[in-house]
This record gives sequence, C-alpha cells and structure tokens, in this order.
Amino acid sequence: MDVHLLKQLQRDQLAHMLESEPGKKDFVIDPCFTKLLDRIAGAAFLKDHGVDKIYKLDASQKSLAGTDIRFYFVRPAIPTMKLIANHINAEKSSHGLRKYKIIMVPRKLHVCEKILESEGVYGSISIEDFNLELVTLDNDILSLELPDFLRNFYLDGDQTWLHTVASSIVHLENLYGNIPNVYCLGKGAQMTFDLINLLSEKPREETVEKGDNQNIGHLFIIDRDIDFVTPLCAPVTYEALLDEIYGIECGIIDLTNPDSTSNAHGGKLLLTAENEIFQMIRNRHFSYVFAYISDKAKELKLVHDKKDDLKSVKDMRHFVSNDLRSLKQQQKLLAQHIGACEYIMSTKSKGSFEEFTHVEHCLLQGSDTRECINFIEECLFKQTNWLTVLRLICLLSLTEDGIQSKDYKSLRTKFLHSHGFDLMPSWFNLKKLGILTEYELPQANKPLGKMASITRRSQFKSLSKRLNLVPKVSDNVDLRIPNDMSYVFSGAYTPLACKLVDLILSRESLISLDDVLRLIPGGVKCDMRLKPASKARGGYSIPSTPAAKVVLVYFLGGCTFSEIAALRYLARREGYKITIATTAIITGNSFVESVMERKPI
Repeated sequence: MDVHLLKQLQRDQLAHMLESEPGKKDFVIDPCFTKLLDRIAGAAFLKDHGVDKIYKLDASQKSLAGTDIRFYFVRPAIPTMKLIANHINAEKSSHGLRKYKIIMVPRKLHVCEKILESEGVYGSISIEDFNLELVTLDNDILSLELPDFLRNFYLDGDQTWLHTVASSIVHLENLYGNIPNVYCLGKGAQMTFDLINLLSEKPREETVEKGDNQNIGHLFIIDRDIDFVTPLCAPVTYEALLDEIYGIECGIIDLTNPDSTSNAHGGKLLLTAENEIFQMIRNRHFSYVFAYISDKAKELKLVHDKKDDLKSVKDMRHFVSNDLRSLKQQQKLLAQHIGACEYIMSTKSKGSFEEFTHVEHCLLQGSDTRECINFIEECLFKQTNWLTVLRLICLLSLTEDGIQSKDYKSLRTKFLHSHGFDLMPSWFNLKKLGILTEYELPQANKPLGKMASITRRSQFKSLSKRLNLVPKVSDNVDLRIPNDMSYVFSGAYTPLACKLVDLILSRESLISLDDVLRLIPGGVKCDMRLKPASKARGGYSIPSTPAAKVVLVYFLGGCTFSEIAALRYLARREGYKITIATTAIITGNSFVESVMERKPI
C-alpha cells in the first residue's frame, strides 16, 4: 500500500484545476490549509502553475488587489462564504471583469451556495470541489486534518463530515482494491460503513468476492467515543510528548523554545520516517530516548574524527563530498532533538509530572480513589492549570463509571470557583458527551423507583478486567525493549482501540469475543469475506493472501501518537503492515479544548 500515490494524485488534481484558467491568477487560501498545502504542493508548485500572488484569507480584509483571475481555496463554511462575498461586492465597481473561482475542500455544500446566492454574488463566481481528503503525513499515517470532527459529530450531532470519511475510504478502495474484512466499532463507524456501500459504484458483495486487486485485507473503523480514556492519559513516548508540549501540525513541528532567548537549535522540522534519527526514537519511551541520542552523538564524533586520519587529497575529497554534508545534517538534527528533550524534561519537572502520573495510574487501576479526589481538590486550591485538572476529573469520571453525586457537585463548584464560571457551558458539554457524569448511591429510606437514574456510559471497569487493559505488576512490562502495547503508558494501560485490533486480528471468528464486544458503546458490526489465516505448526499464522497481513485502522474523532506507537508495536510483533488513518491527530489538551466554549487565555 503505497500511500505516497495519494499525494501524487492530489498534486495532479490541483495542477489541472489551476491550469483550467490560463494566465496569471491570485490564490487566496483558508488559513487552516497553510501547512497542509505545503505538504502536498508548496509555493513553488503553485508558481509553476500560474499563481502570481498567494494571500491568506483574513476577516480584516475588505478587498484584495491583484490579477483578473482569483482562486479561493477554502473549507465550505458559512462565515467563509460571507467573507468571500464581501470581497466580491467591494470589488465590483473597480474590477468588474475579474473572474472568481471558489474551490471548496473537500466538497461543496448546498448551504454555502445558498449563502453566496443570498449575498448576490452567485452569478459572478464558479464553484468546484477539490477532493483533498486523506493527506499523507508519513509512510503509515493518513489524516483528513479535520480537528473539528469530534465536536461537530459527537457533541453537535452534525453528520456532514461522515460523508467525507466514507468518500475517502471509497477512493482508497478505488486505488488499492476493495477491502474484504471490515470491522465497525461504534455507532458512527457503522453509519460510515452504510455510506460506503451507498457511494460505491458496485455492490460490495460483487466486488469483494471476485478478490481482484486486493491490497488491503482488513479495515477497522473506530469511533473515538468508544474510548475517551486514552486521549486523557499523559503520553510518555517521544513523538506523543512532542505533540503534547510543542504541537505537531501536518507532521511539522516548531522547536522554538519559548523560554529561551537564543534558540540556536530551534526552527521548524518535518517529522517523518525519512528523518533517520527521529525514526529511531519516535516510538521509544521517553526515559530511553537520551540513551540512543548519546550513542548516536558518540558515533557521529567517531565519523568526524576520521578526518584526522586521512592520508591523501583523494581521501579528503571523498570525505568532504560523501560524509561531511551528511554528518553536518545529522549533527544539526541531533542538536534539535537534544534541545527538545531538555525542554520536555524542564516542562515536566515544573508541573509535578510524577504526582499527576501516579494519580492517573491509580485511577486506571481503580485504587485509592478517595486519595485521588483529595489530590484533585488540592490542585484546585492551588489553581493548577485548568486543562490539566479537568483532564484528571474527566479520567476520574470515566474510570469510575461516573462520580458520586456529592463529590461531583463539590468538584464542579470548586473547579468553577478556581477557574471561572464562564467554564460552566464547557462543563455541560463534557457532561453531554458522557465524559463527566454523576450518580447517586442507593439510600435505605428511598424507594428504588424514585431514585435519580443517570445512565453511566462508560464500561471501563468491565472492559479493563476482561481485556486486561491494566497489566498486572507481575506482567513485567519492559519499557526499554517493549514486550507489550501498554509500554506507551509506562505499563499502566493499554489503549482500548489497539487492544481490540490485536484481539480481532488474532481470531478466526469473533464469536469468542461476543461478551466483550457487547460492552463497546454503539456496538460492533463486522463484514468478513477474507479467509482467516491458517495456523501452522508452532502456532504461526499463514496468511491466505498477502492482503491478509495489510491493515487499515481508521479513527473517527482523532487518534493520539500513543495509539499510533502501540499499533506500530503490534505491526512489528505480528508482522502486519498497519496504516493509520484519522480525522485528525489529537492530544489530551486539544481533545478537551475541542469541546470547550472558551479557549484558554
């Protein structure tokens, strides 16, 4: 499954669209596409295809100067349409002959066309779709880059982007062949599968059973709401920590240290498998990253010292032309990662990281709950960062299947007193999502029928026990050379979605998992048409076709780099080729912020 084929097709489509209007043209881009477009084409590519000037769409702009042809490259959003209409109306008198083309990504929506019509500019424009769906972030990561999906779908009930998800899967099947085994975990996943069947040109039964051109054997579509616990847990793998501390956008990180004045080794860096040093440390537990960096530094020093042993001009020329450039590049990368590690360590040391991690592990294990609540209350008295505390409160609720009413009301009051009552709507949003819930204990003098009944959405304790999501101390999880997926959380917890992928792939039938799968919120739906791998002597599996070892895991609502690291471990252990697709890559903070009514100050 060559994911880079997607990038080439997107470049070709963009080139064709730009060349549809001969001559010089201006290109106005939605700010959310700035980094994304850089990953696909870049400014030089746009210039080569007739773009004269590139503007970033800004609400403060009343009108724009430029050529007689203008392209708008935007998301189909109502505020954006009104802004474009304002531009056109303001320019009618001075640029009456200007041609406007609006490219809506990934597809045009009828409501946007109605807005343009009501603003009186529909007759002055042309509209096209640009199916920029899954963007290749790395050899095994594809993303729709839709961070608003989680809020729109799970909180607001807006199903608009489900069509985009289904369409992206249909396009993948057109490229790589139909996927015979599909597992839908959650309600949204099942809705997506139904849409896939509607969008497909031929009935699924007909195309899959032929077995032609099958490059992917298994597709997992996983709802984020089957596991809200994982994104709330503090990451400990290097790549996940980089995303948590610095933020990674479209695979690009800015390593500028806000606490440093020099930033000699800062700047932007592309994080992909092509970066050899990063590839070796990205999935490691952070406590073992420095060991590799130290060994690599010694190795580079030995290579650098070779210059002192050169005997001839020919040897020197060979060293300069072949080794020196690569050496300098690796030294620069090494210095950047050393700087990043130092900043991560200093950040964690400031925030009582070990105490928070201990409380988090207690919550996952279901032990010392009262002490955990006391710790949270102490953090509220100290006015510790509101996001950090709120994540712990959410984790308490999810792991305990709700918070006892007395504690729930107390924590809510103290949280709002500590961080402001304007966070009340945000608290309500988390409650609406089923992340923050309360329950009342039965009272001896209260009739059972009149008791307050609040549905506890989470089945965390039951799932944790049946799937062994929290390894026992005796399991001895090795963090240096991982022997279990739970290493991504220091052996304290295995991401639920990753555990389910592991279990389902290892079973010839899902009948044995019925008791577990019934506990998954939204249920599980399977469509299995590929013969399962047969077992050889010694327990090794023999795939029925090469595609049986190729897996696509698609997250609705976002996934974390911790889950990606766990799936990469699974792929190495079992010999699978696993590609991760997602609506967006999220962190614990971005996950909580996405449902907030107030952004952090």
